[in-house]
Amino acid sequence: MSPEPTTIPGWKHIYSGKVRDLYVPEEGNDVIGCSFADNAEARAGSVMVVATDRVSAYDHILATPIPDKGKILTQLSLWWFEQLDQVPNHVLSTNVPDEVAGRAMICKSLSMFPVECIARGYLTGSGLKEYQRTGAICGIELPDGLVNGSRLEEPIFTPTGKAEVGEHDEAITYEEMTDAVGRAMGERIRELTLYIYGTAEKIARERGIILADTKVEFGLDSYRGEVTLGDEVLTPDSSRFWDGAQWGPGRPQPSFDKQFVRDWLSSEASGWDGSSTPPELPAEIVDKTRARYVEAYEKLTGFEFSA
Repeated sequence: MSPEPTTIPGWKHIYSGKVRDLYVPEEGNDVIGCSFADNAEARAGSVMVVATDRVSAYDHILATPIPDKGKILTQLSLWWFEQLDQVPNHVLSTNVPDEVAGRAMICKSLSMFPVECIARGYLTGSGLKEYQRTGAICGIELPDGLVNGSRLEEPIFTPTGKAEVGEHDEAITYEEMTDAVGRAMGERIRELTLYIYGTAEKIARERGIILADTKVEFGLDSYRGEVTLGDEVLTPDSSRFWDGAQWGPGRPQPSFDKQFVRDWLSSEASGWDGSSTPPELPAEIVDKTRARYVEAYEKLTGFEFSA
C-alpha cells in the first residue's frame, strides 16, 4: 500500500498514480507565481504534479521507495522540456510549496488522451517478445533476423491503451488509436512522439547514452486548443537508457533505468513468483538503483545532482 499523500496547505489531493500525486488549488489559492504564464491561463485550470519516490514494476507499486527518485524525475523532465522547445508542454511554473520543493511542477490541466505513446528505436522488452511471436510490433512488420538490442532501420510508433493502476497496458494498432482519438489527433500525436524520440535520441547518443525507447503522454489544452505534452518526459521511469559504450545486439543491455529492479524481482534471489505482493527491496538494490538514476541524470544534463 502506498504511503498517504503529503498534506500541502492551499492544495487538495485528488489522485495518486503509480508514482505521482496530483493536487488542485483550494478555493482562494490563485496559484500566484506562475512565471511561465499569465494568471488567466493558470486560473483556467491548473494541477500540481508531485513525483514521489515510489517505484513500480510488473504492474505493482513496490513497498520500498528509491530515495530522491521523485526529484530526479522532475528535474530531468524539466531539462528535457527545455530541449524540446518546439513541442507544447504542460508546465506553468516550478514555484511550488516547500513541502514538495524540487519534486513538483504546477501544470496546465489537460484532457488526456486514453493512450500511451511509445516510440521504439531498438528492439527489446515487450516489443521483442511480440516480434519473436509474430514478426511485427503493433501491426508494423519488421525485417527477419532481429535480436534483443537490434537497432531498427527507423523508429516506430507503437501505442498502448491506458490501464488502471495495477492493470497491464494493452498494445493497440495505430488504426485502433485513431478510432479512439480521431484521425487528425492521431496523426498529430504520432508526429510529435516520433519527433520527441528522434530529437532526444540524438542528444542522448552525443552523451554516450542510447535511448532505446520511450513513452510519452499527450492531452488537449482547452485554453489554447492544442495537443500538449504532459506527465513526465524521457526519464528512467518512462524510457530505456542504455550505456552506449557497452551496447551489443543479442543480449540484455546495461541500463540506467528501473530494469535493475525488474531484474532483481525476476531473479531467484528475490524469491518472488510473480503472483503475490512483491517483496521489499534489499538496501543494496535500492542504493544501486538510485545510483543509476543519478548517473542517467548527470550524463544527460551535464549537471551534478544535488538533493
